[in-house]
Amino acid sequence: MSLRAWSLLLVLSGTIFLEGIDVAMLAVAVPTVRADLGLTTGTAAWVMSAYVLGYAGFTLLGGRAADLLGRRRMLLGWLTVFLLFSGLGGLADEGWTLILARFVTGVAAAFMTPAALSIITTSYEEGPQRNQALLVFAGTAAGGFSLGLVIGGLLTQLGWRWVFFAPVLLAAAILAAAIALVPKDPRPARAKGSVRGGFDLGGALTAAGAMLLLAYGIIRLEHGLTGWQVTAAVLAAGLLLAVAFVAVERRAATPLVRLGILRKASLVRADLGALLFVGSFFGFQFVATLYLQELRGWSSLQTALALLVMGVDAVLAPTLTPRLVARFGNARVILGGFVLAVVSYALFLPVGPDWSYAAMFPTLFLTGLAFALAYGPLTIAGTEGIAEEEQGLAGGLLTTATQFGSAVGIAAVTAVYGLAGGGLDGFRAALVVPLVMVVLGAVITATGVRGGAARTPEAPEAAQPGEASEVPLPATNVTV
Repeated sequence: MSLRAWSLLLVLSGTIFLEGIDVAMLAVAVPTVRADLGLTTGTAAWVMSAYVLGYAGFTLLGGRAADLLGRRRMLLGWLTVFLLFSGLGGLADEGWTLILARFVTGVAAAFMTPAALSIITTSYEEGPQRNQALLVFAGTAAGGFSLGLVIGGLLTQLGWRWVFFAPVLLAAAILAAAIALVPKDPRPARAKGSVRGGFDLGGALTAAGAMLLLAYGIIRLEHGLTGWQVTAAVLAAGLLLAVAFVAVERRAATPLVRLGILRKASLVRADLGALLFVGSFFGFQFVATLYLQELRGWSSLQTALALLVMGVDAVLAPTLTPRLVARFGNARVILGGFVLAVVSYALFLPVGPDWSYAAMFPTLFLTGLAFALAYGPLTIAGTEGIAEEEQGLAGGLLTTATQFGSAVGIAAVTAVYGLAGGGLDGFRAALVVPLVMVVLGAVITATGVRGGAARTPEAPEAAQPGEASEVPLPATNVTV
């Protein structure tokens, strides 16, 4: 690729790095924030949950907004919002201000991340070039999370407010570079369904409402059987709104989401796989963190350094994985990642109260390697063969799946840990959750291998009359 193409890729990857490092740093800093501001346990939990709620609740809408309202516009605008509300979090002196800041920051990420992903998929030619770009993007995301654990521990020692101010500085640098490098949104007629043809307000409202309620219901699963009636009611309301959303989209002249895209088997398989894999990864990481800090008494910095080996995927995703994808195809590499994760989590099941780091190391290393094999190819599979004017939608669906996956994984292991009575037995019981998730993901992925998806890339889906654009967007491929 040319120097400009690499520069653009680094800027776009910077947005997902920002998102990853922001979440990881706060995860390490929350206990200190709670103690300094005198927050209750519930308020401290909502400082973390508010971000997930905003992110998961608006990602689907954010992905489609990138297609309809302009990818560059959405990226720059919401990156600015991310910057401003990260700063607000650093200035907060009360719990409600922190919760508000984290919720809006999550909403900003929900619009910013799919926009960045769709700029990549429309700026780099489908095939080896786009695959390489997506694998760099995926590796950068993993690197942000891994480094965020360590950097968060260090910054918390200086003062927890730096955990909020550091992303402000990083976001400002990315914003300045993005203004110079990200191509302008095309001026010609947009896809049918754009604001020129009427914005699907009903679809937007029902989609956001359904996603918010479902995300909140999933977060409430962490409480186990406590307040289960409220949890069930919230989830039921979310499902009803999801049904209403489908009904609205079927009748809308210019739907927010063309339902026909969900008939694409490879996209659905990739999104389900991403939900299960990311959910298992975050669920395992959460259990491992609790084990090291609560049972073993390790400090947050010691824990972060111990888990840093999982960041090996940041190195392997852009180097090893492209070669494997070129030789074996997406589906087989994804399946290999799932199988490796099954082995990794199974090795950790007999965890003891005094395990040495050497005993934990194989699982931590294999988990990072599995992530390198699965996450990037899942991103490729979730956007491959999709028409250019729906790349934002495809990115939004994929990001929605990963966000719901992380929420499901963390909520499920927390609930199982509590129901099992805590302690070492609780940790062992909770570890079954990520294992089950990757086993299911391996089964789903195996259907793609049997179907020959590993070898033959699908052509862009032909839109049905009235379902998608009649006027294609002009190409914006970067010169290489």
